[in-house]
Amino acid sequence: DKEVRAIFLRLFAQLFQGYRSCLQLIRIHAEPVIHFHKAAFLGQRGLIENDFLTKVLNGMAFAGFVSERGPPFRTCDLFDELVAFEVERIKAEEGNPPKIIKHVRELAEQLFKNENPNPHIAFQKVPRPTEGSHLRVHILPFPRINEGRVQELLQEGLARSQGAPPAARGDKKCVVPAGPPVGTFI
Repeated sequence: DKEVRAIFLRLFAQLFQGYRSCLQLIRIHAEPVIHFHKAAFLGQRGLIENDFLTKVLNGMAFAGFVSERGPPFRTCDLFDELVAFEVERIKAEEGNPPKIIKHVRELAEQLFKNENPNPHIAFQKVPRPTEGSHLRVHILPFPRINEGRVQELLQEGLARSQGAPPAARGDKKCVVPAGPPVGTFI
């Protein structure tokens, strides 16, 4: 599963490489607005006639991508590193399947480490059922749920969550690396 995700991560890094050089931050509103220059992006890459990429850039998913990843100061991740620093490596591996597979496996390993920082804790052994356990007839039926008690617990949980401060993630924010300009990819 991680290798498939790594392949798509690499594909989107190739597809959108240089997108940060076509972002413009507009600060005339109370909340900054980020604008993406589609024509400049397609023109600099020589892909103005490419219907697929044009449709991708016009889609709602890409608009969400720009609003989420456009701010110049936010938490960086593996995608940002790929777009900013691995452009030359991806270009050099084009036509060399063993190198591409090696890179995909490295990315998959990084994805796995990001999701499981403590692998020895993440995997717990589940004991095998004893022999003949499926023949037991003394298994008690599942008890009925008391609807009144469920509502009571829900109300208690809501009361506690309304008084609690919002949970804040400890992600470290940094300046997002821009990477090379779009014109260098041609």
